[in-house]
Amino acid sequence: MAIVDVTVIPIGTETPSVSKYVASIQKILKNYEAEEKIKFQLTPMNTIIEGDLPILFEVIQAMHEVPFSEGIKRVATSIRIDDRRDVKRTMEYKVERVNSLVNENEDK
Repeated sequence: MAIVDVTVIPIGTETPSVSKYVASIQKILKNYEAEEKIKFQLTPMNTIIEGDLPILFEVIQAMHEVPFSEGIKRVATSIRIDDRRDVKRTMEYKVERVNSLVNENEDK
């Protein structure tokens, strides 16, 4: 299982706001999640997605296509992949682990 950090940047929008494109992308992600293919989390700056790498590439391509389908002529998509194969780790586990270390250090 892999975790990817994806940022889709539509270039040449009418206004500085890109929230309508983000909302359209989130709808696609919700469909994949409803099919139990992925888990995802929206953040203020990007989207984190968890799942099998081949499916994640499919999802990323679908995300990348959204602004084009809404009339944008240029899109830049940044992808960062965390693919650990010796153990299975979820997004939640990684956050909980760091928080437990923070709390452990505060107790000292």
